[in-house]
Amino acid sequence: MGSTLPLFAFLLLLLLTLLQAATTAAASAPPSPNVVSPHCNETCGSISIPYPFGIGHGCFREGFEVTCEVVKGSATPRAFLGGSEGNITVQSISLPQGQASMLNDIAWLCFNRTGGVVDYQKSSFNLSGLPFRVSNTGNKFTTLGCNVVGILLGLKNNTYGTGCASFCFEESSIASGSCHGTGCCESTIPQELEYVTAGLDYFNNLSSYKDYSPCAYAFIADQDWFSFDKSDLSNHTFRGKYKHGVPLVLDWVAGKQTCEEAKRNPSSYACRSTNSECFNSKSLQGYICNCSTGFHGNPYLPDGCKDIDECSLPTQYPCHGKCSNTFGTYSCSCPKGQSSKDPKSETCVPRQRIPTSTKIVIGSCVGLVSFITCIFCIILAFQRRKLFREKDKFFQQNGGLRLYEEIRSKQIDTVKIYTKEDLEKATDNFNKSRELGRGGHGTVYKGNLDGGREVAIKRSKVVTEDQSEEFVREMIILSQINHKNIVRLLGCCLEVEIPMLVYEFIPNGTLYEFIHDNDGKLIPLTTRLRIARESAEALAYLHSSASPPIVHGDVKSLNILLDHNYVPKVSDFGASRMMSIDETQFITMVQGTLGYLDPEYLLIRQLTTKSDVYSFGVVLVELITMKKAIYYDGSSQGKALASSFIEAMKDSRLEEILDDQIMGRENTNVIQEIAKLAKECLNMKGDERPTMREVAEKLHMLGGFLQVSSTHHAPEECEALLGEASMNSILDSVVYHSLENKLGFDVKAGR
Repeated sequence: MGSTLPLFAFLLLLLLTLLQAATTAAASAPPSPNVVSPHCNETCGSISIPYPFGIGHGCFREGFEVTCEVVKGSATPRAFLGGSEGNITVQSISLPQGQASMLNDIAWLCFNRTGGVVDYQKSSFNLSGLPFRVSNTGNKFTTLGCNVVGILLGLKNNTYGTGCASFCFEESSIASGSCHGTGCCESTIPQELEYVTAGLDYFNNLSSYKDYSPCAYAFIADQDWFSFDKSDLSNHTFRGKYKHGVPLVLDWVAGKQTCEEAKRNPSSYACRSTNSECFNSKSLQGYICNCSTGFHGNPYLPDGCKDIDECSLPTQYPCHGKCSNTFGTYSCSCPKGQSSKDPKSETCVPRQRIPTSTKIVIGSCVGLVSFITCIFCIILAFQRRKLFREKDKFFQQNGGLRLYEEIRSKQIDTVKIYTKEDLEKATDNFNKSRELGRGGHGTVYKGNLDGGREVAIKRSKVVTEDQSEEFVREMIILSQINHKNIVRLLGCCLEVEIPMLVYEFIPNGTLYEFIHDNDGKLIPLTTRLRIARESAEALAYLHSSASPPIVHGDVKSLNILLDHNYVPKVSDFGASRMMSIDETQFITMVQGTLGYLDPEYLLIRQLTTKSDVYSFGVVLVELITMKKAIYYDGSSQGKALASSFIEAMKDSRLEEILDDQIMGRENTNVIQEIAKLAKECLNMKGDERPTMREVAEKLHMLGGFLQVSSTHHAPEECEALLGEASMNSILDSVVYHSLENKLGFDVKAGR
């Protein structure tokens, strides 16, 4: 060195050595088994070799092979990492920390009295291909000597080099225990070094310190192992003392994946014991295994982690009372008559006896509290029983038993029984702002059930048994009806004094509001005719398609609701009756609404399907006149719309009573036909009125004619068709034009 071996030449030599080692592929160990074979040795000399480390085929996990050999000049075998080609001597292996200690050779440089180099040695080792790396947290690079620099070259991802210079000005400046650059220096190393070479170089003018520092040394060693002593420089004994090497800490991992990744492949997952846990390594890329808390042993072997008997290790697991071992932990309790806040950390002491007077006071208080609690529980039970009795009473009073029998006999499964709390929550406790309307049979509220569904909740005015019958009747009728123009029943609540029905919510109010509260907005005749037709179809369905037939009993514009598309929905079946075909029912108390009541029904007290036809006739007149069933025409006395309409028809004054919006704008002949149909419905004799089916069919025909005439016929042709006074000729015209429009050819010509 010096003039003979310049510093750059030394660095170049070490670099070439590193690159040569990096290109040499390390021999790989055979695939590791999941279980150690019975013939495997677990020690080499005095060193324990726990799995995943192992000696011999089938005894180690891949990359953890250990060779046990007797070295020349030593009677004790030594363990080497890396198999038969490895030269890394193992000192100890720690499974919990994922570390191993090896012996690392030291590099030295010695001088003669004239300052020339008489002895030189570098040190190196190669971990490439093995799951071990030099621990950067457990080791330090140390240089001993005067006016020398220790040089460390290592291979990580790229070549790494560092130096540590040690100077001496005079012997008295060197102090034991101090390693800060005078006679001794230390430096840190990077993470994950796999190939390391250490060497030394020196500065000129060695003669001034050769007597007290004839040699210099450089090595990587366990940072907790070495403590500098001035005597290490004064003779040649340091390298002799550590001729086999100094301890160096290695980090290792069981696999290079994270714990999450490793667990996905059970066949290669290293943590084999049931009571083991996986931990991501803090120093390397990969994971290690440890026994769970309360267990010890080898987590890399099946059943390797055994329960710790904490009671047999009082220094580690203190207990100042009675210790009991349990699986994975232990319990500690004080003997009888003693107590402690925590017997594991505080001594148990005898309990202080409570004075008799105190016991009496405590006993009295406990007795009083118990007595009050019992009284409270009895009152609570009594109130609960009373509440149940009231709910049962209301259920029977509101016709619940009859309803239950009807539902069971007809196998009705389309209705749901709601609780009082459900409906109170849906209506904000029946807040007045939620009211949609009031009628003779109850009040209707808007509600929002869980899930955001909007509903209409009818709170009936049940007081008498007859009114209870009305409620049950409406429930039974609606539960059997399935028609697009009849409001759908969703459920009911019977456990309250005032029973409630839950309907689908119809957003656009009633036909009454649509006709009479529209602020003069134009309502086309086609819309009026469609609403009338669909309402008639709903009533016709009740009369002829329901089984048994149903008479609504209270048909009026207030009981016809309109949805968001203004599709009518017939509602309010409190006055309805079910009857066999051609059957009439004698009614002791007349029900209905003034202005819509069938005069024949008022006289003979018999409710028939023709009673609904009369009431519908009034609704039909409302639609074409825009007048209320009882209206005021400049006088204080109300007039019946039905009577006024019949008189106007007799006196040929129909135009005077019809709505100005449709007179002159719509097809006059169609309006005349609607008026004639309304007159037929309002016939005083029920037998001479048409059926609701006939009414619906005629409205359907008029609607079709109105649509066809508006697109295909000139006014003269319309008058000619209607002038024949034959409904058959009108129907033929509608069919003809419909076919011509839909099929796209001339019907008469046959094309």
